[in-house]
Amino acid sequence: MESTRGIPVSIHLKTEVKQENETEEFLFDITGRVIRMGNTLYIRYKEEQEDGSDPVPVTMKIFPDGAVQLVRSGEIRTRLKFIYGEKFETSYQTPYGTIFLTTHTKDLHFTLNDRPMAGKVTIEYDLFVAEQRVGSYHLLLEFSA
Repeated sequence: MESTRGIPVSIHLKTEVKQENETEEFLFDITGRVIRMGNTLYIRYKEEQEDGSDPVPVTMKIFPDGAVQLVRSGEIRTRLKFIYGEKFETSYQTPYGTIFLTTHTKDLHFTLNDRPMAGKVTIEYDLFVAEQRVGSYHLLLEFSA
């Protein structure tokens, strides 16, 4: 599967966001591509926006050491990195300037099947702005060819 075109897949994406005492859930059933380059796996898709604006290109990069990086490449660019039990600082580019964020990964699992191509990524993390927790997130991404 070493190609820049990759394999087309169906993706089920569920994100649960807990902020203060409220929980919000986002569900997407979309198509995307899985690309393997060396020992790194890339899952690419476009995330639909609730406000009807253009879909945002997203790449989930899964490294051989188990780390996961999530990059959203829209008007507002985000790059989050996850390693179980660790904190990572990153920046969030907005039209109004840069906001500095920290993720703390509480749980991280990845499974992959080659035939047929299918997998599952689960990430639980807390998100901080200026050392204040702004929310807890649970992301589940399942894909299959």
